[in-house]
Amino acid sequence: MSDDATPEGATPDDATPEGATSEGALERLLSGARGPMGPAIDLDFGWETGPLAELGTIISSMNGFFLFNAGVQVFRAGDEGLGPDLLSWNAEDTWKDTYDDLADDIFCFGQDLFGTQFGIVDGAKVVTLNPESAELTELGTSLNDWAQWLLDDPDVNGTASFAYAYQKANGALDPAERLIPRRFFVAGGGYDFDNFKVVDAATAMRIRGPIAQQVFDLPDGATLRLPSANPFG
Repeated sequence: MSDDATPEGATPDDATPEGATSEGALERLLSGARGPMGPAIDLDFGWETGPLAELGTIISSMNGFFLFNAGVQVFRAGDEGLGPDLLSWNAEDTWKDTYDDLADDIFCFGQDLFGTQFGIVDGAKVVTLNPESAELTELGTSLNDWAQWLLDDPDVNGTASFAYAYQKANGALDPAERLIPRRFFVAGGGYDFDNFKVVDAATAMRIRGPIAQQVFDLPDGATLRLPSANPFG
């Protein structure tokens, strides 16, 4: 799904000015959202405060959306709509079983163009999950912190310019699709368009789960054994 509002290499209008604080970052981020992706829903995770409470409020006001030329996707909730369903996405047999127990503790609420997961741990921490290594990076304790991180560098953290350029050259992605590198990043794969394949988002995660199990805590100099068969045929 492409958003033509931002040309290649440009910075979205809602990016945070240099020196600005994170206060109101989430509001600024959502002002550029494209959605909803599903029917209106009243979503309550049972938390009065914290990122899960914030997520329930956001999804209740806009049930799933895209940001930064579809470089960032926040999942909808419910049986109907476009793209992955929030609860189904977090079911073990959707993709997490391929990561062994490396992704069990993260409740994923969205992803970027390359499948980096945005999630919440213990109802208190907002993190990213690298799909190839299962490495967690803590962003803060609120969705406002996540929003500020995205606004600080939309092209790197939100894949904004790459998403625009790739879809301009190759056509818009379906809301259920993401990109996966033919040669994985952990194996030296680059960002040339030819290195990417459009794949169903859950399938892309399942392909990388066994790789993440090998890469996680891999000692320096150790050998990474990639699948012998090309997962794309």
